[in-house]
Amino acid sequence: MNDHKFCFIICTNNSLLLEEAVHYINHLYIPDGYEIDLLAVTDAASMTEGYNEAMNASDAKYKIYMHQDVFILNKNILSDLLSIFQANSQIGMVGMVGYDTVSADGIMWHAPGNYGNVYQKKPAVIYPALSEYHYFPETDGFHFAAQIDGFLIATCRDLPWDTAHLKDWDFYDAFQSIRFLQSGYKIAVPVQRHPWCMHDDGQFLNMEKYDYYRHVFRDVYGEWLGKNYSEILSVAE
Repeated sequence: MNDHKFCFIICTNNSLLLEEAVHYINHLYIPDGYEIDLLAVTDAASMTEGYNEAMNASDAKYKIYMHQDVFILNKNILSDLLSIFQANSQIGMVGMVGYDTVSADGIMWHAPGNYGNVYQKKPAVIYPALSEYHYFPETDGFHFAAQIDGFLIATCRDLPWDTAHLKDWDFYDAFQSIRFLQSGYKIAVPVQRHPWCMHDDGQFLNMEKYDYYRHVFRDVYGEWLGKNYSEILSVAE
């Protein structure tokens, strides 16, 4: 494992979106002594299959799993992620938006205690100059979460994504969050005075398979519905 390497992992079916996402990645500041790599998976049968394929193909300690329509605005995100991972050796996963409790109905955004920030398509307030993105871990800090949104997930530990239960493109983030907590790793969401990312995901969520996998999630992790992240971690410890 190369502990001075970041790998961006993207499942993609749209070359134009991928090209724009990569444009932002190519303009990030790379911390001294570190390198970056990019793995784009174009033929995955599911998100979990594509992520596992890329995870196993990369020797990078730090992996950033992101949607093809996510554009990183914070040019210092790599050093900022390092600051978070190095602040607490128990942190295994970082997201941009998260919730400190698992929702009782399985729908992540119905949970109380939401943290983080993101620009959606056509934000009401245009994002500031990229030079304004600064993160000071000593004062800004981060929150711990039970689950994080999958539009961007950074890890410093490799845990297999659940291909046994997930055959499509939904709920991979909810499943993986619980897997990390059950393995004894904390999940962090940084305080962002300006959102670090823009998610150009359109206006409508494709719910075709979402409710099916919501019921799968409730069946698999029913004991944690309505529970705080600390309650799941306490069992792992």
